[in-house]
Amino acid sequence: MIKQYKLAEIAVQDILNRDIREEHDVEAVVDEIMAKVRVDGDAALLEYEQRFDKAQLEALQVSEAEIAEAVASLDADFIRTLELARDNIWRFHSQQVPKNFVLTEEGGIVLGQKYTAVERAGLYVPGGTASYPSSVLMNAVPAKLAGVSEIVMTTPPNAEGKIAAPILAAAKVAGVDKIFKVGGAQAIAALAYGTESVPKVDKIVGPGNIFVATAKRKVFGLVDIDMIAGPSEILVLADDSCNPAYVAADMLSQAEHDKLATAVLITTSQALADAVSVELERQLALLPRQEIARASIENNGKIIVADDLAAAVAAANIIAPEHLEVCVDEPFALLDSIRNAGSIFLGKNVPEALGDYWAGPNHTLPTSGTARFSSPLSVDDFVKKSSFIYYPKPALAEVAGRIENFAEREGLQAHARSVAIRFEEVAK
Repeated sequence: MIKQYKLAEIAVQDILNRDIREEHDVEAVVDEIMAKVRVDGDAALLEYEQRFDKAQLEALQVSEAEIAEAVASLDADFIRTLELARDNIWRFHSQQVPKNFVLTEEGGIVLGQKYTAVERAGLYVPGGTASYPSSVLMNAVPAKLAGVSEIVMTTPPNAEGKIAAPILAAAKVAGVDKIFKVGGAQAIAALAYGTESVPKVDKIVGPGNIFVATAKRKVFGLVDIDMIAGPSEILVLADDSCNPAYVAADMLSQAEHDKLATAVLITTSQALADAVSVELERQLALLPRQEIARASIENNGKIIVADDLAAAVAAANIIAPEHLEVCVDEPFALLDSIRNAGSIFLGKNVPEALGDYWAGPNHTLPTSGTARFSSPLSVDDFVKKSSFIYYPKPALAEVAGRIENFAEREGLQAHARSVAIRFEEVAK
């Protein structure tokens, strides 16, 4: 049974489950894996795939024949669904493509900024208890729009050495260039260091378990990463006009991800709180992934009753959830007051799954309260910007004295000299 609270009786910052520590020593395991991959390359990857995924692989890279076989095994309607979802994601993210700018100043001065895509991006797609072709689309499409030259995907195989057909089909639809049968921390190490088969990348994106998240944190600085993703979260804000069956279904849509996932309802109605509690029990019994969802709901789930919507929104801003559903009659009236959320779902007919698969905004979102300072995955994640400066000599002459003075105040005589020397007669 899910726990109920009054908002005034609970520490808001502790509402979501933010403790993702494991009992075993994750750090030591990841360190060992990464060190071995760095030294032994493909041999280490093949060994770890046999150990962790029970797959005896002859080759790490997925062949074109395997991709074609996977696509052919799926019905045409699902392939069309992937294509339409890709198009929606492309349409939304195309608005994010940055534009270079140039400022032309008096005296012939030119200043500007230009954007350049990273050369090679690594996309990690988790396996485990579910298959996530949606993650392939959400990560690959913005990389394509940014102009990334090569997208390299890693994902763990099953014991037969196969990758789930929907994942391969999504990779084909999204334009992924290379796919490798490797998962876990070893995949992150391969992408960061490079092996005989897996090329070294400039940025690694995509969610994973605690071993993947730890490995990403450890390689940050050698390569860039998107974020350190924790367990999935949903926070539903609802008033007394909501259908409790809808609210319960939306909470369970996240609870079924992971036993560590968190689903929370904050409502202004005690009657709705009680009805949702009953609905959760009814719907849990219908789920194939009932064991996972029930552990999430019972250990981490909460229903909280607030005095009014203003108090509920204030709590949401402190929590900074990954997914925030605003299930009220006038959701746009609250939009400006919401400051911290990964993705905001407005209205009673906007389930979180709409964002996961179809609408267009990215579903790779900040978790664990990091929506206070970070953003969903976007085209921006795959580009870097460089500024540029041009000064003709007369323009430099006008400011030379001030630059020299500035440098001398910092005690950097060579800096000052690099300006002054351009106005001295220097023997050739």
